[in-house]
Amino acid sequence: MSKSMRWSEKWFRRGLWLVAFVFAWFLVGLGGTIVGDLPQVEQRQTLDDFLDPQRAPALKQTIEAAQRAGREAQDALDQARLRLQTAQANNRAARETFSNWLATRHATERPEQDEELIQRTRDLDAYRKAEREALTAVEAQEQAALDASQTQQRAQDQLHEMEEAARETYLSAQRAQELRVFLYRLALTLPLLVAAGWLFAKKRHGTYWPFVWGFIFFAVFAFFVELVPYLPSYGGYVRYVVGIVLTVVGGRYAIRALQRYLERQQQAEALPDSQRRHELDYDLALKRLSKGVCPGCERAVDMKDPQNDFCPHCGMGLHNRCASCHSRKNAFARYCHGCGTPAELATK
Repeated sequence: MSKSMRWSEKWFRRGLWLVAFVFAWFLVGLGGTIVGDLPQVEQRQTLDDFLDPQRAPALKQTIEAAQRAGREAQDALDQARLRLQTAQANNRAARETFSNWLATRHATERPEQDEELIQRTRDLDAYRKAEREALTAVEAQEQAALDASQTQQRAQDQLHEMEEAARETYLSAQRAQELRVFLYRLALTLPLLVAAGWLFAKKRHGTYWPFVWGFIFFAVFAFFVELVPYLPSYGGYVRYVVGIVLTVVGGRYAIRALQRYLERQQQAEALPDSQRRHELDYDLALKRLSKGVCPGCERAVDMKDPQNDFCPHCGMGLHNRCASCHSRKNAFARYCHGCGTPAELATK
């Protein structure tokens, strides 16, 4: 910021820059919301959309039914195993009791106990039969669980094969959808960037420059921050190609801008000194002088040397003397700092 600028003007300009940033912030928020909602214009597709509309639902129903049958078989199997354990325990206890009683029977050899022997044998056969029935129930539930598991696995294998066959088509459609959404975003942000470039070239020094700069900040942010992350990759080729194109375009613009600048400088340096100083902006000239460069050619000049009244590079006058008080003064100053005489009346 130029040292010649008034103190209140400096703070006004800072306030206007704050207005520009606040305006840009609200625009960025609005733009981010719009860009984020753009994918909703496309119906979101999933892999299921590319499967056989008749076979896929049937296989999924088969898998669900097999899972349900498997859970039911497992629950029944747990109950059957519990009953088997009970039957086995009853059978073991009955055989132990029978063995003890039979040992007593051999010791006493009482014929009247033959009828009880027959009854105990029958009871033991009943316990053995109950154990066998419980074991049969366990085996049946294990078979039912195995059948359900195999049915589920076969259906899942078929569904997996169907999904693999449809995956390439799904990925191609997904890439096409991402590209369309990106083009929607590009169609929204690219005109903003073009408008920002025009405003930068034509209106950045106008009366309403805070809104111009706020819009420029917003457009640059929307294009390079909100758009670039959505750029389709395609293995990285698109990003690198876009980066190369942007670099070439930007570099070409910078090179041509530098060439035009050098041409303008050469043409300006060929003009008379009075005309060059008349066309040079007052604040810009003071700003360059404060940085130790010539206001005309922008080359370094030792401003502290009292002998440097003219630029040794382009010949532009840097200092002169007041005709009223003979003080050495800045050639661009509007008034003499020694006596206050207007510069256009007091130079020689």
